[in-house]
Amino acid sequence: MMKSWMLNRRHVLRGLGSAIALPFLNCMRLASAAEPLPVRRSAFIYIPNGVNTLDYQITASGTDYAFSRSLSPLEKHRAVITPISGLHHPGGLGHHHNCQKIWLTGGKLGPSDRNTISVDQKMAEVTSTYTRFHSLEIANKGDSLAWTADGIRLPGMSRCSEIFAHLFEEPKDGTAAQRRSLRRKGSILDANLEEIRSIELDLGTEDKGRLNQYFTAVRETEIRTRQADAWLDVPRPKIADADRQRGNRDVPQTQAGDYFRTVYDLMVLAFQTDATRVVTFSSGLEGQGLAIPELGISQSRHELSHHNGDPGHMEKLTQSDTFSVEQFSYFLSRLAETPDADGRPLLDTTMSLFGSGMAYGHSHGNANLPLVLAGGTGCGLKHGRHLDLNEGHFDGYHLDDPGQHYRLCSRPANESAHLSNLLLTMAQKMGVETAQFGDSNGELDLA
Repeated sequence: MMKSWMLNRRHVLRGLGSAIALPFLNCMRLASAAEPLPVRRSAFIYIPNGVNTLDYQITASGTDYAFSRSLSPLEKHRAVITPISGLHHPGGLGHHHNCQKIWLTGGKLGPSDRNTISVDQKMAEVTSTYTRFHSLEIANKGDSLAWTADGIRLPGMSRCSEIFAHLFEEPKDGTAAQRRSLRRKGSILDANLEEIRSIELDLGTEDKGRLNQYFTAVRETEIRTRQADAWLDVPRPKIADADRQRGNRDVPQTQAGDYFRTVYDLMVLAFQTDATRVVTFSSGLEGQGLAIPELGISQSRHELSHHNGDPGHMEKLTQSDTFSVEQFSYFLSRLAETPDADGRPLLDTTMSLFGSGMAYGHSHGNANLPLVLAGGTGCGLKHGRHLDLNEGHFDGYHLDDPGQHYRLCSRPANESAHLSNLLLTMAQKMGVETAQFGDSNGELDLA
């Protein structure tokens, strides 16, 4: 049976008028259409303020590499991960406060620039037809990694019980009340469109461009609203008692390890139940980052990153880096041991990108970004090597000369090695049909 939000291609959203025709969307497919692509998922995990790159950097490329101190917790996952060196965002150079904002967009954020859509939301345009939730945004301080096509940042949730309830609990005020709220939102959208339509003919070219962005945002919102309305009639999945106890609780962020692992458990549960296929998790803002009291680290990552060469601060930053990698390793282990609906390990069908928009936080260096791509062999990824885009563009790593290495982390050795090339390649493997994303200038060979 077709869902009530599966639209006929000739349908034009009420209030948009004839000037905006809907593109072909997955939700317009007929019930007799071919089966969709195999289920594929993506997770993006961000750590703020870069790393202690002297202890993080892997120095040998290819398959015969040794793990660095900070990345050593991933040794057991060697066969399913690809550490990547040498990528950068050209739009981020010189704008260190925007590193986190453009990590998944590849946009350029100068004083008058507006952000662009993030890659997770491009993926969600393909996957959300089949899931209750378009995407899931988790963020320590509410500012997520996700941006809409209109350059609006999506809010993120941080409390574990709130995330669990959002995914798996029926609405407290009942289905009927939620449906009335959704349809009220639709009516408001229609009213806004009618008002905007009345002034459209009097606008200049620049304002009409902004208006088209607005129409795009409204169109996305209306489709999401229709989908949410249809899903109200579908019962939430039953959650095993062990999973409920694991995820439906509030963990204070002063217990950083327990908090991180609970968030990762919720991400695994969201993928396992197919509640969504795209998740972003930001563990903190560039100006903050969680302290780790259980390791005796009371400073934020921001404070540690501005170490000015102080050995004590640098050691604590390395400990914080290793801690974050350990939690990511836990996530990969949970994906590996958890089957999807077809009995395959979630790790096979889930691509995970872990990293930061900075490399050397003390000087806000945002080249040679610390990145690890994991999982997704069922999406066409091959792992087991260190992919070094610096190779052939410099005279090797000199970790015994901190100043020289820090310069490598502040200005790219390989100007053409754009992070957006990785984002483009991941998007394509998720079924996004595009040859361009952000400031990409090619694809990465990850097969």
